[in-house]
Amino acid sequence: MTLSTPTRTVSLRELSPATRGTRPDEVVIAVSPAFAGHFTKTIVDVPHAEVLRQLMAGIEEQGVGVRLVRVQDTADLAAIAHIGAKLSGSGISVGILSRGTTMIHQKDLARLSNLELFPQSPLLDPAVFRMIGSNAAQYAKGESPQPVPTRNDQMARPRWQAKAALLHLKEFECIAAGQGPVEVEAVFELTDAG
Repeated sequence: MTLSTPTRTVSLRELSPATRGTRPDEVVIAVSPAFAGHFTKTIVDVPHAEVLRQLMAGIEEQGVGVRLVRVQDTADLAAIAHIGAKLSGSGISVGILSRGTTMIHQKDLARLSNLELFPQSPLLDPAVFRMIGSNAAQYAKGESPQPVPTRNDQMARPRWQAKAALLHLKEFECIAAGQGPVEVEAVFELTDAG
């Protein structure tokens, strides 16, 4: 008899249309249309439940609140992160695509500018997501943290390009054109993997 290890999963329950936050001590995590819905893992199989847990823990460890928003009408990371920043009471957000590509954004920056960009999603692991959350919270507090150190692998792009393209196409199929962002609540569950 083998014992199975429980797996943590997450679903995002819609609460209401997303509105501008009033708390100056919050970070919005803005997720793409298929995050924790159509997809449940990043491109390298980091469960979305773990991604959210680590981002949220990094933010909360800095004494900053967190809100989750699903952006439904685009799968463009810069747009998702910028929308999140405009909804954030602090003006700071973390935008994330289903495959794991992540960005820290600030509302006063142009959409294609950002505070930190993490484009090599195959190299992002739970520890990096926690540091991203921590840095976002530090920006929300008006601090200037050191950028999150990330690995660089010149072979990551050619090795993962085909899968990334397929995931991107699937993400675009989940877009709900004309739908505004919605505030969501993360519902974590432990499930039996066996």
